[in-house]
Amino acid sequence: IQLAMENEQHLSELSDLAGSFKEAQIVEFIFLLAEKWHLDQPVKYQAVELLERFMIKQVEQICKSSRDNVRSDEQEGSRWSSLKDQFCDTFVLRLVSCVQLASKLSLHYNIVNSDTALQFLQSLKYSYTKQELLESELAVLKTLHFQVNVSTPLAYVELLLEVLGHNGCLLPVKPLHQMSVQLLDFSYLTRDPIYSTLLKMAIENSTPSQLQVAKFLAVKEDSMLLAVGIISTSVFILEPRHWAQVVEHLSSVTGITSQSISEFSCAVLKHIVGSPTP
Repeated sequence: IQLAMENEQHLSELSDLAGSFKEAQIVEFIFLLAEKWHLDQPVKYQAVELLERFMIKQVEQICKSSRDNVRSDEQEGSRWSSLKDQFCDTFVLRLVSCVQLASKLSLHYNIVNSDTALQFLQSLKYSYTKQELLESELAVLKTLHFQVNVSTPLAYVELLLEVLGHNGCLLPVKPLHQMSVQLLDFSYLTRDPIYSTLLKMAIENSTPSQLQVAKFLAVKEDSMLLAVGIISTSVFILEPRHWAQVVEHLSSVTGITSQSISEFSCAVLKHIVGSPTP
């Protein structure tokens, strides 16, 4: 119930920029960095969400500042160009800071310290100091008003798996969890293609309008829908004979229709089948 309320609150306050900083390259960078540093599984998702929320806040603050200060078009163009350069110059630093903060939030024994982060940044030819690294962490914290410990889609997946077990769905828990995590990774890395397919299925049209795309943003940011879709797809792959029962359970627990869950699974499976073999 708490997660459902949190999800609804998030969707009600959704920014028009939501998802802008979850591009595949950014997500892949964070995932590979988390793997390099042997971080706990939830850390990479937390880092993606932290970076997304931080960057959106930054952009919104700049837009507000622009509206409050009347400038000529030439002055405004110059200012935006300067800010864009600043964003690009500090983006990797901010990304590393988000991974650092996420590692600290995980309460895992393996926390990314300043020396490790600096060594990595130096390997990319950045010359930041330890002080600049600390200031970057603080900038993220202050921008987010220190509200950094939010539930990631993985938390939704794991809790719903527990609920399924409690409700009597006798499924192999460990393989199902492993498959769900793999599919969650996949959904993060192929986010736009999956949701594009889902939108086209929902409107039964291959060329959605801008308005339909805008209205679909809430669907793309719905962590509960993502979680039930991931579990449903995992069950379909591992235990197809139990799939209909699990979808029914998930629907009754979350209030998401069986059709919506099925369509999400179809969209994910379509892109799994279409993906090149490693």
